[in-house]
Amino acid sequence: MRVSADDGRLSLPESVQERFGEEFELIERSDRLVLVPVPDDPLEALREAATESDKTVAELKESALDEALEEAGR
Repeated sequence: MRVSADDGRLSLPESVQERFGEEFELIERSDRLVLVPVPDDPLEALREAATESDKTVAELKESALDEALEEAGR
């Protein structure tokens, strides 16, 4: 799928919006851009993800920190 930017806006096909929602965060990686869907209720989505994990809170914190440092290029 190709997406073009007109006037600084991206237009996504309706099928993508129906599947993932209408709000996305645009994340810049070294050589690409990544669209990440923003849930309607981010806190509820986080709670659901945490309850589905078999990791402890400490392990979740550590993996979040590791991922953040990796994204920051450290």
